[in-house]
Amino acid sequence: MAHLTVDIGGRPGLDCRGFCEYCYFKHVKETVPFGCRYCPPYKKGCDYCTRSVREYYQGFRELRDIADDVLARLQTIPDDVTRITISGGGDPSCYPCFTDLIELLSSMEAPLHIGYTSGKGFDDPSVARFLIDHGLSEVSFTVFSVNPALRKRYMHDPTPEASLSVLEQLAAEIDVYAATVVLPGVNDGPVLEETVAWLEDRGAKGLILMRFANSREQGLILGNSPVLRDQRVQTVEEFRDMVGDLAGRFSMKISGTPLWDPEIGSPFALAREPDLLGKLPRLEGKATVITGSIAAPFIRKILGSRGKGAHVVAVEKDIACLITIEDLQALDPASLDPLVILPGRAFVHDREAASILSRDGVERTVIRGPESLTADAETSMGMTRSGVLALEMEAFSDLIRLINRYGG
Repeated sequence: MAHLTVDIGGRPGLDCRGFCEYCYFKHVKETVPFGCRYCPPYKKGCDYCTRSVREYYQGFRELRDIADDVLARLQTIPDDVTRITISGGGDPSCYPCFTDLIELLSSMEAPLHIGYTSGKGFDDPSVARFLIDHGLSEVSFTVFSVNPALRKRYMHDPTPEASLSVLEQLAAEIDVYAATVVLPGVNDGPVLEETVAWLEDRGAKGLILMRFANSREQGLILGNSPVLRDQRVQTVEEFRDMVGDLAGRFSMKISGTPLWDPEIGSPFALAREPDLLGKLPRLEGKATVITGSIAAPFIRKILGSRGKGAHVVAVEKDIACLITIEDLQALDPASLDPLVILPGRAFVHDREAASILSRDGVERTVIRGPESLTADAETSMGMTRSGVLALEMEAFSDLIRLINRYGG
């Protein structure tokens, strides 16, 4: 069994019929390399933390180049391909050779999955039938609102009625997971309830609600805040309550990012499972664990159940994997232990982090924790509760072992 991902390239805002009003890549500026877990030890900056973080491409790739790449990769895969995912920096629905690409990939007779589309490139509703007949089995579709006027205004969709017709036809026959960035005062409240009801009636499998981010603390690390001036942003608590309320009133699965998945109890479902907490390794070492403001209370509770050696410190950044060196510079190094553990995906260079966190003259060892300690809604949407708990048990066991091994 093998999963093949087909990268079509494309640039956010340029190869998607223009930025949506709320797009996280709107106003992105050139930034110096952040540093990350992929960087060489003595060099800050690599392809991932300079180009990929901005989803920077020259444009859509030529169909011939994609075909050659797929053929070359097939020759290295020993198993049959059981799933093909189309992804890229641009919107697949706007790819100039979209139908040719689908015909090419469908010849491999494996289920097709479109990892993301806004649907703004779907001007003809008949494309839905074409996609179904050519093996499309799953799609993640950004809807924003089922009100065509709102979709046109905020997504700049030139043919919103056609896009919604495609979404409706797909939801009736294949697995459709919709996504909506929530702008308070625009597409929340009754407007959002209408969208949820419409999706549920059409057969969508789930809806991921995404909290709008408009500042650096909320995750805009590419020098592009604010995306929308004077736009109100929900607090984390307001957002979580909204997700929980909607999930309780509709049968379709509804979850939110960064919080929460009411059906599974994630992120950090483990925090509410005392029996499983008792099966984690005992915490015998000592370390400071740096994380984001949302994850900190959960991590503190889970590690605290296994001993007193973990000092969990939250920076002023909601999401741990979007921590940058500026967040570490704001910390008082005197409050840190000799061992400091950073989030596995934080955008910092390890040597620079060690220097910043040792600037009080006390040399500190900085290492990275597991790549992820939990599953956010975009991941948990396709998982079971037992699968999420197994992921968290393994990740926290690894984290505790790191502390015990290096924390002294």
